[in-house]
Amino acid sequence: MVEGREATRQAARWLAGLAAAERRRLGLAVVAGGLATLATLGQLALLARFVDALLADGRPPAELLLPALGMLALLALRALALFTQETLGQAASLRLRTRVRSALLDHLARLGPAWLGARHSASLASQLVEQVEALDGYIARFRPQLVLAVIQPLMVLATVIWLDWLAALFLLLSAPLIPLFMALVGMGAERLNREQFAAVARLSGHFIDRVRAVTTLQLFGRTRAATAEVHAAADDYRRRSLRTLRLAFLSSAVLEFFASVAIAVVAIYVGFGLLGYVDFGPAPQLTLFSGLLVLLLAPEFFQPLRSLAQHYHDRAAALGAARELAVLFEAEPAAVRGETPVDAVSQGGLMELAAATVTHPGRGRVLGPLDLRLAPGAVMAVTGPSGAGKSTLLQLLAGFVGPGEGSRRPGEGVRIAWMDQRPLLIQGSLADNLRLAAPAADDAALSRALARAGLGELLAGLPAGLDTPLGERGAGLSGGQAQRLALARVFLSDASLVLLDEPTASLDADTQARVAEALAALAGEGRCLVIATHQPALMALADRRLALRDGVPEAIP
Repeated sequence: MVEGREATRQAARWLAGLAAAERRRLGLAVVAGGLATLATLGQLALLARFVDALLADGRPPAELLLPALGMLALLALRALALFTQETLGQAASLRLRTRVRSALLDHLARLGPAWLGARHSASLASQLVEQVEALDGYIARFRPQLVLAVIQPLMVLATVIWLDWLAALFLLLSAPLIPLFMALVGMGAERLNREQFAAVARLSGHFIDRVRAVTTLQLFGRTRAATAEVHAAADDYRRRSLRTLRLAFLSSAVLEFFASVAIAVVAIYVGFGLLGYVDFGPAPQLTLFSGLLVLLLAPEFFQPLRSLAQHYHDRAAALGAARELAVLFEAEPAAVRGETPVDAVSQGGLMELAAATVTHPGRGRVLGPLDLRLAPGAVMAVTGPSGAGKSTLLQLLAGFVGPGEGSRRPGEGVRIAWMDQRPLLIQGSLADNLRLAAPAADDAALSRALARAGLGELLAGLPAGLDTPLGERGAGLSGGQAQRLALARVFLSDASLVLLDEPTASLDADTQARVAEALAALAGEGRCLVIATHQPALMALADRRLALRDGVPEAIP
């Protein structure tokens, strides 16, 4: 409970810090809201004067043209001020959401593929979209209204005191009850919103997993069961959403109840005062003008609190999102955790590890200590049973994780390429996928890279050539073709160190031989290859072998 309150306070401070970055726009939004209140006060005063002159003084409507035009002018001014308030709030919200989303993307890039690989992409996408968007109402509407909920009632109260101090006292006594009961009712709103964000993240991951596996589900006749599971997850999210909305409506109902009671008390006082049934205090001095204006101002006294109540749910949603985003921002990039300062690698080397170790929370040391030096043109095969630390070594060399002890020293200007058994292929053309590695490459360079990777015949047989479309994750290509397409990207890059994690896993013998030939050509260019593999064909390419067991090198021939 205490930890939860502390996390909520930290989230509130984080949100306040965000709002401080747009203090100027939000301050101008408050000024525009105050101007709208002044216009409202003037408009209601003119309306009360118009009715008093028409009914009490018996003046004809033609003589009251000036007050009528004044009301219309103030109405236009009020509309313009409210429009300005909303526009400034939205502009501040847009800038802050853009800033948070950009900072979040930069932070995810710093966390690296090793950290991201352990998280579901749908959950991260939900945080980037849903939770960042949840800040909109808080910044654009709640923050300005939080200030206006103090300023505007005071402006109205000052006017009512000038007219009738007893009516002002009735309003003043009822005002503290409203935020008190709103806070009591809305106490659990932030927790419900946090649970709702977690539910939508689970639903997103659940749905994406089923979509990705739809072919497998069809083959095993599980589509009906998978559909029922998605329906159940969606129904859980629906119930949580309705629970949150129910709480928001209850909070608004509490405000409306107390506001209605206070307005009714003021109306009874004004009515009996005008009829002469109340003869104490300022009641005998009430006129149609002052009594009507007090009645017109009573709802305006509570209107800022009503608006704040409408946006109270925005605050709860933003607090729930801020707590989740804060956890993500606090995640430490693995590439710098415990890493010693980078020194210059020895002359001619690409990468050096000196007594380097990698430690994972909950698992202890998974690699090292390890000393290693890589030079241009070298081909090293990393072998060992599953879980021996082969992939961790490649991640360490790539900089995806940092050494807990020892050091990792890359050579000056070294460029690294990464390729594994599931290469990243995007929905787009062949050319689009190749230009991920070389955006400026022309079609001739792309065709040469495909030919060197053993895809020349495939390219020649495609009617659309390089413009042939591919589906997500390389749909339209076999596993071996996808591997060679990723290899063609390596040919296009200017990487001097190429890291390959089981590049021929699950491929047939013929395709393995073709990939091995392409890798041999790559090594012939003077590039350094580090290959984590179990395949004899790839081991035969190596001029050096590193055998790992339980993260410790057995031999370095």
